[in-house]
Amino acid sequence: MNLSPLRRPPRARGATAARLALAALLAAAATALPAPAAQAAGSVVKVTGSQGAWQLTVNGAPYTVKGLTWGPSVADAGRYMPDVKSMGVNTIRTWGTDATTKPLLDSAAQHGVKVIAGFWLQPGGGPGSGGCVNYLTDTGYKNDMLAEFPRWVETYKDHEGVLMWNVGNESVLGLQNCYSGEELERQRNAYTTFVNDVAKKIHAVDPNHPVTSTDAWTGAWPYYQRNAPDLDLYAVNSYDAVCDIRGTWERGGYDKPYIVTEGGPAGEWEVPDDANGVPDEPTDVAKADGYQRAWDCVTGHRGVALGATLFHYGTEYDFGGVWFNLLPAGQKRLSYYAVKEAYGADTSRDNTPPVITAMSVDNASAVPAGRKFTVRASVTDPDGDPLTHQVLVNSKYVDNSGQLTDAAFTDRGDGTFEVTAPDRLGVWKVYLKSTDGKGNVGIETKSFRVIPPPADGVNVAQGRPATASSFQPDSVGCPCPAGNAVDGSYDTRWASEWADRQWIQVDLGASTSFDRVQLAWEAAYAKAYTVQTSANGQDWNTVHTETAGNGGIDDIQVSGNARYVRVSTSERGTPWGYSLYEFGVYRR
Repeated sequence: MNLSPLRRPPRARGATAARLALAALLAAAATALPAPAAQAAGSVVKVTGSQGAWQLTVNGAPYTVKGLTWGPSVADAGRYMPDVKSMGVNTIRTWGTDATTKPLLDSAAQHGVKVIAGFWLQPGGGPGSGGCVNYLTDTGYKNDMLAEFPRWVETYKDHEGVLMWNVGNESVLGLQNCYSGEELERQRNAYTTFVNDVAKKIHAVDPNHPVTSTDAWTGAWPYYQRNAPDLDLYAVNSYDAVCDIRGTWERGGYDKPYIVTEGGPAGEWEVPDDANGVPDEPTDVAKADGYQRAWDCVTGHRGVALGATLFHYGTEYDFGGVWFNLLPAGQKRLSYYAVKEAYGADTSRDNTPPVITAMSVDNASAVPAGRKFTVRASVTDPDGDPLTHQVLVNSKYVDNSGQLTDAAFTDRGDGTFEVTAPDRLGVWKVYLKSTDGKGNVGIETKSFRVIPPPADGVNVAQGRPATASSFQPDSVGCPCPAGNAVDGSYDTRWASEWADRQWIQVDLGASTSFDRVQLAWEAAYAKAYTVQTSANGQDWNTVHTETAGNGGIDDIQVSGNARYVRVSTSERGTPWGYSLYEFGVYRR
């Protein structure tokens, strides 16, 4: 997900790079921070009570965390904080604390909101995110963090906006992407021991705010229990499994309370695959129910669960933003109002979002590239507002892009939308977005598989001998020789070296007439190329020139009579080489 620096601070790849980045940050901060202004001491926040009967207190008064993770930039804090407060939210969570944090703390305090201020540790962010640190041997990295974190604690410890400090995010789980076996166990023990060292340092600077540490699973808690006794409470990010936390805590024999630092509807990694083999995203209605369910399970664990910061008060409008954000592009969804209601704010006078149900895609497993297909849905508005619609597509499962792009479509007015399919093969997502003109939006999405468009006639190239200037012997899914492009299968491909000037040709066996050439590009396509013919494989005649190729399916109407047909490339459309699923030559 594209998130602000407060959510996911930039991570250097490796410990050396991290230390260099830290040195630059500290140097910049030294000049960026203004002279400390006189300020009243901040709140005194404590975890009080005894086993199974804990509570969080602020200046002696009970405090339940009714929170959201924070997505907007610091510069937009003044714009969004009043809305956050209006939702009944009393807490926001960040993932990084540095010289830029003060305006956010100021705005939060101004509106009666407190901040769980995070500190980032590698390999944070969950599986595969961040650099790999050796917590047994990299004393340089650890010493740098032990110096940096208390510096910002000292800077902000008396700020009224601070609720607690949170060290690390999902690193116990994330270490599995750096180590395995016994070494993984050693690193997890070393990491949680280091977290305890940080907690002790923070407590020495600031005895008035608790310290916690977040991970992505309760499986991290035994490590904290064993190695981090100085944490005041535990923290976990949990989505579909949030209601299982209580049982895990009870079975684990833990003697500290916890908060949920991310939670909400089921994530991409938790849902079953649909008929096209990709995660089946919950509906807007199901997502709204997921937030209420999460909050019910947190509040149901009385005396142990001290609250939650649900995910995510974000405005990003992309694949991840549509999955999780309460207000993508600043427009409020059913989930926004579900959280507002769960936190006890008044929703009786709110204008609420359109509701989309029963969305489907006709023939979703076989949509011809570039052709029209039909999306069906029932769209209603609880307030009777007139609605406008937009159709978008996303290629995450084709090329890992998070971007949503507009699709050409016709609204038939009866809940059906005729949409023009992309021309790149693979599984896509189509989004129906309905807005009410009152700042609310309903969004639903389904997958569809783009297949080659039907080609009239006979593919005279299929199964014929093919050669190429080069091929990749050992890339992903390879070897990828030229013959893969004429085998009639879209599960195989020809892949060239990573160089501009390449060619692939097919020998039709004898002089053969044809009237169409169809090229089915994989992600690595040609921006510029020519189609050439030859009678002898030596002397070539250009019959088609392309200078602005964009990949996908190139369906070229071109007549010829030749034994050999060649595609000669001159400019790549990506940093990689060229990759063709199929090179078809058709004759009616």
